[in-house]
Amino acid sequence: MDLSFWKGKRVFLTGHTGFKGSWLCRILVRAGAVVTGYSLAPDSDSNLFSICAVENKIDSIIGDIRDNEKLKHAFIHAQPEIVIHMAAQPLVRKSYQEPAYTYEVNVMGTINILESTRLCTSVKSFLNVTTDKVYRNNEWEWGYRESDQLGGHDPYSSSKSCSELITQSYNSVFFPNTGVSTARAGNVIGGGDFAADRIIPDCVRAAIINEPIIVRNPRSIRPYQHVLEPLFAYLLIAQKQYDDIKFASNYNVGPDDCDCVSTGTLVDIFCTAWGDGASWKNISDSGPHEATFLKLDCSKIKSKIGWMPRWNVKNAIEKTVEWTKVFINHKQDIPTTMDNQILEFLQKKDA
Repeated sequence: MDLSFWKGKRVFLTGHTGFKGSWLCRILVRAGAVVTGYSLAPDSDSNLFSICAVENKIDSIIGDIRDNEKLKHAFIHAQPEIVIHMAAQPLVRKSYQEPAYTYEVNVMGTINILESTRLCTSVKSFLNVTTDKVYRNNEWEWGYRESDQLGGHDPYSSSKSCSELITQSYNSVFFPNTGVSTARAGNVIGGGDFAADRIIPDCVRAAIINEPIIVRNPRSIRPYQHVLEPLFAYLLIAQKQYDDIKFASNYNVGPDDCDCVSTGTLVDIFCTAWGDGASWKNISDSGPHEATFLKLDCSKIKSKIGWMPRWNVKNAIEKTVEWTKVFINHKQDIPTTMDNQILEFLQKKDA
Protein backbone atom coordinates (compact mmCIF):
# COMPACT_ATOMS: atom_id res chain seq x y z
CA MET A 1 0.00 0.00 0.00
CA ASP A 2 1.34 3.43 -0.99
CA LEU A 3 0.99 5.86 1.92
CA SER A 4 2.02 8.91 -0.10
CA PHE A 5 -1.68 9.82 -0.52
CA TRP A 6 -1.82 10.71 3.19
CA LYS A 7 0.99 13.26 3.17
CA GLY A 8 -0.53 16.60 4.18
CA LYS A 9 -4.09 15.25 4.43
CA ARG A 10 -6.09 16.66 7.34
CA VAL A 11 -7.44 13.67 9.28
CA PHE A 12 -9.86 13.77 12.23
CA LEU A 13 -9.61 10.57 14.27
CA THR A 14 -11.91 9.78 17.19
CA GLY A 15 -10.74 7.24 19.74
CA HIS A 16 -7.12 8.10 19.03
CA THR A 17 -5.89 7.25 22.54
CA GLY A 18 -7.14 3.66 22.38
CA PHE A 19 -5.31 0.55 21.24
CA LYS A 20 -6.27 0.73 17.56
CA GLY A 21 -6.22 4.52 17.61
CA SER A 22 -2.64 4.65 18.88
CA TRP A 23 -1.41 2.30 16.15
CA LEU A 24 -3.29 4.32 13.54
CA CYS A 25 -1.79 7.57 14.83
CA ARG A 26 1.66 6.04 14.47
CA ILE A 27 0.92 5.05 10.85
CA LEU A 28 -0.55 8.44 9.92
CA VAL A 29 2.29 10.39 11.54
CA ARG A 30 4.81 8.30 9.59
CA ALA A 31 2.83 9.02 6.42
CA GLY A 32 2.93 12.78 7.00
CA ALA A 33 -0.77 13.32 7.68
CA VAL A 34 -2.00 16.27 9.74
CA VAL A 35 -3.86 14.47 12.51
CA THR A 36 -6.39 15.79 14.98
CA GLY A 37 -7.33 13.21 17.60
CA TYR A 38 -10.43 13.44 19.78
CA SER A 39 -10.84 10.95 22.60
CA LEU A 40 -11.10 10.32 26.31
CA ALA A 41 -7.85 10.28 28.25
CA PRO A 42 -6.14 6.87 28.25
CA ASP A 43 -7.53 4.53 30.88
CA SER A 44 -4.45 3.94 33.01
CA ASP A 45 -0.70 4.24 33.31
CA SER A 46 -0.34 1.13 31.13
CA ASN A 47 -1.60 2.39 27.80
CA LEU A 48 -0.18 2.37 24.30
CA PHE A 49 -0.82 6.04 23.56
CA SER A 50 1.48 7.18 26.35
CA ILE A 51 4.43 5.14 25.09
CA CYS A 52 4.10 5.22 21.29
CA ALA A 53 5.54 8.76 21.00
CA VAL A 54 2.85 10.41 18.88
CA GLU A 55 1.18 12.79 21.34
CA ASN A 56 3.46 15.70 20.47
CA LYS A 57 3.16 15.02 16.73
CA ILE A 58 -0.62 15.42 16.48
CA ASP A 59 -3.28 17.78 17.81
CA SER A 60 -4.52 15.59 20.66
CA ILE A 61 -7.82 16.76 22.12
CA ILE A 62 -9.08 15.05 25.26
CA GLY A 63 -12.86 15.09 25.08
CA ASP A 64 -15.97 12.95 25.36
CA ILE A 65 -17.68 11.96 22.11
CA ARG A 66 -20.96 12.66 23.92
CA ASP A 67 -19.95 16.33 24.35
CA ASN A 68 -21.45 17.64 21.13
CA GLU A 69 -20.38 21.26 21.55
CA LYS A 70 -16.74 20.46 22.28
CA LEU A 71 -16.66 18.06 19.34
CA LYS A 72 -18.09 20.71 16.97
CA HIS A 73 -15.49 23.25 18.10
CA ALA A 74 -12.72 20.72 17.49
CA PHE A 75 -14.10 20.10 14.00
CA ILE A 76 -14.26 23.80 13.18
CA HIS A 77 -10.62 24.20 14.21
CA ALA A 78 -9.40 21.10 12.35
CA GLN A 79 -11.36 21.50 9.08
CA PRO A 80 -10.68 17.82 8.25
CA GLU A 81 -10.77 16.26 4.81
CA ILE A 82 -11.05 12.72 6.17
CA VAL A 83 -12.85 11.51 9.30
CA ILE A 84 -12.26 8.09 10.86
CA HIS A 85 -14.63 7.38 13.75
CA MET A 86 -13.33 4.77 16.20
CA ALA A 87 -14.43 6.16 19.58
CA ALA A 88 -16.60 3.54 21.28
CA GLN A 89 -17.38 1.54 24.37
CA PRO A 90 -15.90 -1.64 22.83
CA LEU A 91 -16.43 -4.42 25.39
CA VAL A 92 -19.33 -6.88 25.41
CA ARG A 93 -19.13 -7.63 29.13
CA LYS A 94 -18.97 -3.97 30.10
CA SER A 95 -22.09 -3.38 28.01
CA TYR A 96 -23.99 -5.69 30.38
CA GLN A 97 -22.68 -3.75 33.37
CA GLU A 98 -23.22 -0.28 31.86
CA PRO A 99 -25.84 -0.56 29.10
CA ALA A 100 -26.97 3.09 29.17
CA TYR A 101 -23.39 4.34 28.92
CA THR A 102 -22.73 1.92 26.04
CA TYR A 103 -25.69 3.25 24.07
CA GLU A 104 -24.82 6.85 24.85
CA VAL A 105 -21.29 6.44 23.51
CA ASN A 106 -21.93 4.11 20.58
CA VAL A 107 -25.23 5.58 19.37
CA MET A 108 -25.25 9.25 20.37
CA GLY A 109 -21.51 9.43 19.79
CA THR A 110 -22.08 8.37 16.18
CA ILE A 111 -24.82 10.97 15.77
CA ASN A 112 -22.55 13.67 17.17
CA ILE A 113 -19.65 12.90 14.82
CA LEU A 114 -22.02 12.71 11.84
CA GLU A 115 -23.56 16.05 12.83
CA SER A 116 -20.12 17.65 12.97
CA THR A 117 -19.30 16.12 9.59
CA ARG A 118 -22.60 17.35 8.12
CA LEU A 119 -21.81 20.91 9.16
CA CYS A 120 -18.22 20.82 7.88
CA THR A 121 -17.88 21.35 4.13
CA SER A 122 -14.21 20.30 4.02
CA VAL A 123 -14.94 16.58 4.64
CA LYS A 124 -14.68 14.37 1.57
CA SER A 125 -14.39 10.95 3.22
CA PHE A 126 -16.03 9.55 6.37
CA LEU A 127 -15.48 6.06 7.81
CA ASN A 128 -17.35 4.62 10.77
CA VAL A 129 -15.55 1.64 12.31
CA THR A 130 -18.01 -0.83 13.81
CA THR A 131 -17.67 -4.58 14.45
CA ASP A 132 -18.39 -8.06 13.13
CA LYS A 133 -20.94 -8.35 15.95
CA VAL A 134 -23.43 -6.08 14.14
CA TYR A 135 -24.98 -9.11 12.45
CA ARG A 136 -27.91 -11.07 13.79
CA ASN A 137 -25.97 -14.14 14.86
CA ASN A 138 -27.42 -17.42 13.63
CA GLU A 139 -24.34 -19.53 14.51
CA TRP A 140 -23.85 -20.19 10.77
CA GLU A 141 -20.79 -22.12 9.63
CA TRP A 142 -20.29 -19.68 6.77
CA GLY A 143 -19.23 -16.04 6.92
CA TYR A 144 -21.65 -13.17 7.19
CA ARG A 145 -21.98 -10.90 4.17
CA GLU A 146 -22.65 -7.19 4.22
CA SER A 147 -26.20 -7.81 2.93
CA ASP A 148 -27.11 -10.06 5.90
CA GLN A 149 -29.51 -8.86 8.57
CA LEU A 150 -28.17 -6.64 11.34
CA GLY A 151 -29.02 -7.46 14.93
CA GLY A 152 -27.31 -7.75 18.27
CA HIS A 153 -28.10 -9.85 21.35
CA ASP A 154 -26.18 -7.75 23.87
CA PRO A 155 -26.09 -3.96 24.39
CA TYR A 156 -22.67 -3.62 22.75
CA SER A 157 -23.64 -5.49 19.58
CA SER A 158 -27.02 -3.83 19.20
CA SER A 159 -25.55 -0.37 19.85
CA LYS A 160 -23.08 -0.90 17.01
CA SER A 161 -25.90 -2.12 14.75
CA CYS A 162 -27.69 1.13 15.57
CA SER A 163 -24.52 3.00 14.67
CA GLU A 164 -24.54 1.30 11.26
CA LEU A 165 -28.18 2.22 10.63
CA ILE A 166 -27.63 5.83 11.69
CA THR A 167 -24.65 6.13 9.34
CA GLN A 168 -26.69 4.72 6.46
CA SER A 169 -29.51 7.18 7.17
CA TYR A 170 -27.23 10.23 7.33
CA ASN A 171 -25.49 9.10 4.17
CA SER A 172 -28.77 8.79 2.29
CA VAL A 173 -30.06 12.20 3.37
CA PHE A 174 -27.10 14.49 3.99
CA PHE A 175 -24.01 13.29 2.09
CA PRO A 176 -24.67 13.11 -1.66
CA ASN A 177 -21.13 14.24 -2.47
CA THR A 178 -19.17 12.73 0.44
CA GLY A 179 -17.77 9.21 0.55
CA VAL A 180 -19.34 7.51 3.59
CA SER A 181 -18.56 3.91 4.57
CA THR A 182 -18.64 1.58 7.54
CA ALA A 183 -16.06 -1.10 8.30
CA ARG A 184 -17.07 -4.20 10.25
CA ALA A 185 -13.88 -5.68 11.66
CA GLY A 186 -13.28 -8.88 13.56
CA ASN A 187 -11.25 -9.44 16.72
CA VAL A 188 -7.88 -7.69 16.66
CA ILE A 189 -4.69 -8.61 18.46
CA GLY A 190 -1.31 -6.94 18.69
CA GLY A 191 1.25 -5.32 20.92
CA GLY A 192 -0.02 -2.68 23.31
CA ASP A 193 -3.50 -3.97 24.04
CA PHE A 194 -3.80 -3.72 27.82
CA ALA A 195 -7.60 -3.99 27.96
CA ALA A 196 -9.36 -6.09 30.54
CA ASP A 197 -11.54 -8.97 29.42
CA ARG A 198 -9.76 -9.66 26.11
CA ILE A 199 -8.08 -12.97 25.48
CA ILE A 200 -4.58 -11.96 24.32
CA PRO A 201 -4.07 -9.29 27.03
CA ASP A 202 -5.23 -11.94 29.51
CA CYS A 203 -2.63 -14.32 28.06
CA VAL A 204 0.12 -11.73 28.38
CA ARG A 205 -0.74 -10.85 31.98
CA ALA A 206 -0.74 -14.50 33.03
CA ALA A 207 2.46 -15.37 31.13
CA ILE A 208 4.38 -12.48 32.68
CA ILE A 209 3.73 -13.79 36.19
CA ASN A 210 4.11 -17.47 35.16
CA GLU A 211 0.51 -18.41 35.93
CA PRO A 212 -1.82 -20.56 33.78
CA ILE A 213 -4.01 -18.55 31.38
CA ILE A 214 -7.71 -18.72 32.26
CA VAL A 215 -9.85 -19.45 29.19
CA ARG A 216 -13.63 -19.13 29.53
CA ASN A 217 -14.83 -20.33 26.12
CA PRO A 218 -12.11 -22.41 24.40
CA ARG A 219 -14.46 -23.70 21.67
CA SER A 220 -15.72 -20.28 20.57
CA ILE A 221 -14.57 -19.48 17.03
CA ARG A 222 -13.66 -15.92 16.08
CA PRO A 223 -11.96 -14.13 13.14
CA TYR A 224 -8.66 -13.11 14.75
CA GLN A 225 -6.32 -10.70 12.93
CA HIS A 226 -3.36 -8.47 13.72
CA VAL A 227 -4.35 -4.88 14.42
CA LEU A 228 -2.47 -3.65 11.33
CA GLU A 229 -4.80 -5.65 9.05
CA PRO A 230 -7.98 -3.63 9.66
CA LEU A 231 -6.10 -0.34 10.09
CA PHE A 232 -4.66 -0.50 6.60
CA ALA A 233 -8.07 -1.60 5.33
CA TYR A 234 -9.60 1.51 6.92
CA LEU A 235 -7.00 3.72 5.28
CA LEU A 236 -7.57 2.08 1.91
CA ILE A 237 -11.36 2.52 2.12
CA ALA A 238 -11.01 6.16 3.17
CA GLN A 239 -8.55 6.84 0.37
CA LYS A 240 -10.57 5.08 -2.34
CA GLN A 241 -13.81 6.89 -1.54
CA TYR A 242 -11.97 10.22 -1.20
CA ASP A 243 -10.89 9.82 -4.82
CA ASP A 244 -14.14 8.29 -6.07
CA ILE A 245 -17.45 8.17 -4.17
CA LYS A 246 -18.42 4.94 -5.94
CA PHE A 247 -16.23 3.05 -3.46
CA ALA A 248 -18.35 4.20 -0.50
CA SER A 249 -20.18 1.22 1.02
CA ASN A 250 -20.27 -1.18 3.98
CA TYR A 251 -17.29 -3.52 4.25
CA ASN A 252 -16.39 -6.59 6.27
CA VAL A 253 -12.74 -6.64 7.30
CA GLY A 254 -11.50 -9.99 8.55
CA PRO A 255 -8.98 -12.77 8.06
CA ASP A 256 -9.20 -15.71 5.68
CA ASP A 257 -11.16 -18.76 6.82
CA CYS A 258 -8.01 -20.55 7.98
CA ASP A 259 -7.48 -17.82 10.59
CA CYS A 260 -10.98 -18.10 12.07
CA VAL A 261 -9.85 -20.28 14.94
CA SER A 262 -11.15 -21.39 18.30
CA THR A 263 -10.03 -19.52 21.39
CA GLY A 264 -8.30 -22.70 22.59
CA THR A 265 -6.26 -22.89 19.37
CA LEU A 266 -5.39 -19.22 19.64
CA VAL A 267 -4.08 -19.68 23.18
CA ASP A 268 -2.12 -22.77 22.12
CA ILE A 269 -0.37 -20.65 19.48
CA PHE A 270 0.32 -17.97 22.07
CA CYS A 271 1.83 -20.46 24.54
CA THR A 272 4.15 -21.81 21.85
CA ALA A 273 5.25 -18.32 20.80
CA TRP A 274 5.79 -17.17 24.40
CA GLY A 275 7.68 -20.25 25.54
CA ASP A 276 8.87 -20.50 29.15
CA GLY A 277 6.28 -23.18 29.94
CA ALA A 278 3.24 -20.99 29.29
CA SER A 279 -0.01 -22.96 29.70
CA TRP A 280 -3.77 -22.49 30.03
CA LYS A 281 -6.78 -24.03 31.69
CA ASN A 282 -10.48 -23.99 30.90
CA ILE A 283 -12.56 -22.36 33.64
CA SER A 284 -16.05 -21.28 32.65
CA ASP A 285 -17.38 -18.40 34.74
CA SER A 286 -20.98 -18.62 33.48
CA GLY A 287 -20.65 -15.11 32.12
CA PRO A 288 -23.03 -13.33 29.76
CA HIS A 289 -24.09 -14.77 26.41
CA GLU A 290 -21.55 -14.67 23.61
CA ALA A 291 -21.85 -16.20 20.15
CA THR A 292 -20.12 -19.55 19.73
CA PHE A 293 -19.38 -19.24 16.04
CA LEU A 294 -18.74 -16.01 14.16
CA LYS A 295 -16.81 -15.23 11.00
CA LEU A 296 -16.99 -12.83 8.08
CA ASP A 297 -17.13 -13.16 4.32
CA CYS A 298 -14.67 -10.53 3.09
CA SER A 299 -15.12 -11.09 -0.64
CA LYS A 300 -16.50 -7.58 -1.14
CA ILE A 301 -13.54 -5.60 0.17
CA LYS A 302 -11.15 -7.91 -1.68
CA SER A 303 -12.87 -7.51 -5.04
CA LYS A 304 -14.03 -3.88 -4.81
CA ILE A 305 -11.20 -2.24 -2.85
CA GLY A 306 -8.34 -4.63 -3.55
CA TRP A 307 -7.50 -5.27 0.11
CA MET A 308 -6.02 -8.61 1.15
CA PRO A 309 -4.86 -9.89 4.57
CA ARG A 310 -1.10 -10.21 4.92
CA TRP A 311 -0.30 -11.84 8.29
CA ASN A 312 -1.91 -15.10 9.38
CA VAL A 313 -2.93 -15.72 12.98
CA LYS A 314 0.42 -17.32 13.84
CA ASN A 315 2.26 -14.25 12.53
CA ALA A 316 -0.11 -12.01 14.47
CA ILE A 317 0.60 -13.81 17.75
CA GLU A 318 4.35 -13.85 17.13
CA LYS A 319 4.37 -10.09 16.49
CA THR A 320 2.33 -9.53 19.64
CA VAL A 321 4.81 -11.55 21.71
CA GLU A 322 7.73 -9.73 20.07
CA TRP A 323 6.23 -6.35 20.99
CA THR A 324 5.42 -7.44 24.53
CA LYS A 325 8.91 -8.70 25.30
CA VAL A 326 10.38 -5.40 24.09
CA PHE A 327 7.90 -3.61 26.36
CA ILE A 328 8.90 -5.73 29.36
CA ASN A 329 12.64 -5.27 28.87
CA HIS A 330 13.14 -2.01 26.92
CA LYS A 331 10.00 0.13 27.08
CA GLN A 332 11.77 3.10 25.45
CA ASP A 333 12.20 1.05 22.24
CA ILE A 334 8.45 0.69 21.64
CA PRO A 335 8.14 3.42 18.94
CA THR A 336 10.96 1.80 16.97
CA THR A 337 9.39 -1.64 17.38
CA MET A 338 6.05 -0.33 16.11
CA ASP A 339 7.68 1.37 13.13
CA ASN A 340 9.59 -1.81 12.29
CA GLN A 341 6.42 -3.91 12.41
CA ILE A 342 4.53 -1.39 10.27
CA LEU A 343 7.34 -1.41 7.70
CA GLU A 344 7.53 -5.21 7.72
CA PHE A 345 3.77 -5.42 7.23
CA LEU A 346 3.87 -2.99 4.30
CA GLN A 347 6.75 -4.83 2.66
CA LYS A 348 5.00 -8.21 2.78
CA LYS A 349 3.30 -8.89 -0.54
CA ASP A 350 -0.44 -9.33 -0.57
CA ALA A 351 -1.48 -12.94 -0.06
